[in-house]
Amino acid sequence: MSIVVASEVATALASRGAVVALESTIICHGMPYPKNLQMAMEVEAIIRDNGAIPATIAVLDGVPHVGLNNEQLKRLAISGRQFQKTARRDIVHVIASGGNGATTVSATMFFAHKVGIPVFVTGGIGGVHRHGEQTMDVSSDLTELGKTPVAVVSAGVKSILDIPRTLEYLVVYFLFAVFHR
Repeated sequence: MSIVVASEVATALASRGAVVALESTIICHGMPYPKNLQMAMEVEAIIRDNGAIPATIAVLDGVPHVGLNNEQLKRLAISGRQFQKTARRDIVHVIASGGNGATTVSATMFFAHKVGIPVFVTGGIGGVHRHGEQTMDVSSDLTELGKTPVAVVSAGVKSILDIPRTLEYLVVYFLFAVFHR
């Protein structure tokens, strides 16, 4: 799989500079245009103001991109829901079909790790959906946290989810992982 890494991201990684990965689902699926573009640019500016290089991640025309320029950010913001919400399980399909993907936490972690970015910042992670004990609707973000070595800085679990069951899932998942290594 070929991944396009923006030159400033590649330069920072090569010199062991600070790089922060960012998801793109919030841009395409979280807010309407133009607020989504304004938010994306403000977040990138905050990261730059604190001495790091932002690396927003998305799949554009079947090619994963780590680090987007302003035109690419604008394309995401304007296209919105035309970009497929892309979790790790969706990556192969989006790439193989030449599609456009807005990366979720799990896909962003996957690509960040592939190129050597150790830190990822997001607003909220996915979790166990309400009535998840019946539907088994559990975000792939949770399993990705346990298998991909990227530090995730987050405000926590999204409030629309079943927070107690999400915490229960995380505790059981991590205890299982610790005792079965």
